[in-house]
Amino acid sequence: MLSDKIKFSAKEILEKDFKTTMRGYSQEEVDKFLDGIIKDYEVFYHEIEELQQENLRLRKQLEDSSRRQQSYSAPSSTQAGTTNFDILKRLSNLEKHVFGSKLYE
Repeated sequence: MLSDKIKFSAKEILEKDFKTTMRGYSQEEVDKFLDGIIKDYEVFYHEIEELQQENLRLRKQLEDSSRRQQSYSAPSSTQAGTTNFDILKRLSNLEKHVFGSKLYE
């Protein structure tokens, strides 16, 4: 799962405290930058969740469609072969009946 691969959550970034030193970075600038990262994390997290849900929905839809296609295609190919044979047999019988012996002369 994706959450196992993400090292920091938005909450962890928000709650992270840095030690201050005399020659360190501006704490205000770091906080502002981290706020931007937190917002990006939240957007990415929500987008990933939506895409995972859509992916699951589409996989299920594909699975259902494949099942329906298999259930329709297997009997219909057998029936089509039988139907074609039956039609030819009926046509032959009809020709014999209509034309009688003239057909074979």
